[in-house]
Amino acid sequence: MSSLAAARADNFYYPPEWTPDQGSLNKFNGQHALRERARKLDQGILIIRFEMPYNIWCGGCNSMIAKGVRFNAEKKQVGNYYSTKIWSFTMKAACCRHEIVIQTDPKNCQYVIISGAQQKIEEYDNEDAETLALPVDEEKSKLSDPFYRLEHQEEDVKKKKEAEPVLVRLQRVSDARHADDYALNKALRSKLRTQKKRVSEEEAASRKMGIGIRLLPPSEEDTATASRIKFFSKFHKNQVEKRALIRSSSIFSNPSASTTKQLELASKRRKINAAAASNLLVGGFKPSTWARSAVSSGKKRI
Repeated sequence: MSSLAAARADNFYYPPEWTPDQGSLNKFNGQHALRERARKLDQGILIIRFEMPYNIWCGGCNSMIAKGVRFNAEKKQVGNYYSTKIWSFTMKAACCRHEIVIQTDPKNCQYVIISGAQQKIEEYDNEDAETLALPVDEEKSKLSDPFYRLEHQEEDVKKKKEAEPVLVRLQRVSDARHADDYALNKALRSKLRTQKKRVSEEEAASRKMGIGIRLLPPSEEDTATASRIKFFSKFHKNQVEKRALIRSSSIFSNPSASTTKQLELASKRRKINAAAASNLLVGGFKPSTWARSAVSSGKKRI
């Protein structure tokens, strides 16, 4: 961004035709200080960034909109609770562009959904969540009664006596674990050194085997599984195939097979003699005494 553009963005650029008697730059340019956010200010509406106060279900597509999701909402005043203003926020869901309206509730200090959505009700069991139930407003008001407060205190004392052995045991365990910080730190550092040494040894062993990843330490289960697997070599495979071929063949001689081999040899010799004769006719080379004898012997054999 250039310096001129930066000055305009910060509203620090004053054009040459501007004079101080014309007022502010916004008045000179005929615009509001909030720019596009104040385009509906004549209707009492201001565009703000609204953050969803809790999880809700969208009324258009029934999708869940999580707590903390932000929207460009139209903010306007719809009433008063004594001297406190009641604000309404109108926004559109990103999932289906459904309109959602939420208002403030100063009486109960919370937000209320007017239309377009439904609050997701999330209830937890105190025992499952391992939490304590806080007293509600009705119990707080009852504590002003001396008799009710006395009964409540007796119940609290009874619960304390029941939970005291567990608390004492937990406190002893906590004290035993954190009694000597130096010994705990020493044991932890020793454990980390041993682990780093083991990792470096495994990486070195993997590099020696030409493997780019670190192998896990061997276990008894891996050893038993590997012992049950047998890999056959190529020599063993060829040996098995030859034995199977020998066992499947007949022990008696096959005259037809020998006759077929003789015919194949005779055809090869004819091809060789025909090639030599064609070279002689073309004049490729002069036949020697050895070549003549070989040709004559081949003819005699055929």
